[in-house]
Amino acid sequence: MENLSESAKQIRDVINYIKIFKDALAVIHIDDQIIDSGLLPSLIHDIALIHQAGLKVIVAPGARKQISEILDGAKIEWKIQKGSRVAPESAMPLIKTAAFDVANTIMNHLAGENRTAVIGNWVKARAKGVLDGTDYGTAGEIDKLKIDVIKQTLDDGFIPIFPCIGWNDLGKPYNISSAELAQQIACGLKAQKLFYILPDPKISKNEFSLPDSVHLSGDGNIPAMNLAEAEEILRMNCDCKTEASEHRAQILSLLRLAKDACKKGVDRVHILNGKVDGILPCEIFSGIGSGTMVYNNGYGDLRAMQPQDIPSVLSLMNPFVQKGILLERTAKQLKADLDSYIVYNVDEGIHACAALKVYQESGASSQAEICAVAVDPAYGNMGVGPKIVNYLLDKARAQKIKSVFVMTTQTADFFEKLGFAPDSIDSIPPERKKLWNPERGSKVYRKVL
Repeated sequence: MENLSESAKQIRDVINYIKIFKDALAVIHIDDQIIDSGLLPSLIHDIALIHQAGLKVIVAPGARKQISEILDGAKIEWKIQKGSRVAPESAMPLIKTAAFDVANTIMNHLAGENRTAVIGNWVKARAKGVLDGTDYGTAGEIDKLKIDVIKQTLDDGFIPIFPCIGWNDLGKPYNISSAELAQQIACGLKAQKLFYILPDPKISKNEFSLPDSVHLSGDGNIPAMNLAEAEEILRMNCDCKTEASEHRAQILSLLRLAKDACKKGVDRVHILNGKVDGILPCEIFSGIGSGTMVYNNGYGDLRAMQPQDIPSVLSLMNPFVQKGILLERTAKQLKADLDSYIVYNVDEGIHACAALKVYQESGASSQAEICAVAVDPAYGNMGVGPKIVNYLLDKARAQKIKSVFVMTTQTADFFEKLGFAPDSIDSIPPERKKLWNPERGSKVYRKVL
């Protein structure tokens, strides 16, 4: 029965997200290591599926590995300088060939999925030039995108593919960064989602200095961060004097791009593990995912519960009731206590709830209870639980409540981390104590405000 309930929840999520993201734009950057692996066919299949589901899709594939191989095969010297490839002018025809070969690979795979993709010269670029005495040769910077043409291509139902090549006004080609290109496309077209798909993009304490405010998943990765947290991580890891690993440098570069994209209007940026089969549709159509999401401050909101939220809140609570963590509540009870409840809303879905029950509104002995705390497990590592409890603590302070207590059987550790300390059952209000069931054995934890 529990498995059936979980399946029903996932199906509801999919239906909800298909509705929300119909005609939304997803820009997808595929790292060259994923392209040159057996993982590509499955990923392309998923891209075709989300396109069939009604999303507009743009693909900006990387070609670093393929360009390196073709230049090495031709014995043309090159190097990477500050993230850009430095190569002589004679290398440009080969760079262009490799970039378009990758784009054609993506297009052919999509054709096999009955999706029509097109490769176009929609990027105006300029030479990177000479910086600090280094002539960057074939390296270019993105100058302008043909936004109107790209929009029309999307409206016609095609999937645009952007090779990592841009042209100046005279038609001269330059090698540009595919990761930066994906970001500028997403910003220019105000995409709802920007995806960076690469192998094992883990952001953990083993390789990065992380602020205490971020929450880690079970495998030690950061599942999500807001703009302030992203900026703090970049500041803490700005160790230009030390030689960073390639993985570390790549992740920090993507975080910079993600942060700037969110500031410029992209709703969310996802750095995903391309080694996980099905990661793309799971990230779009459910709360299940792998990797890290960077979001602007508009992601998720705490608000008062509305009558129409009650069915969703009951569904959210049910697994916790079955495990004995929460007491069972009815729709009638929730409606009667409507003003006490708050919910955490993401993409028109309820993913957490809690209530503040005030027993005495003023005076030295005034106290309130935080109860009915339930968080969707898919959001459990995103700091939602502490966020809703702290929100209710602030609400209690605003009402000049002297202390807040909770009654729990299985979540004592969670509340202790938030500053609650054990207290006697005799300390709670008489009317609440009447409802206490000795057989259930709930313990009291209290926080003095």
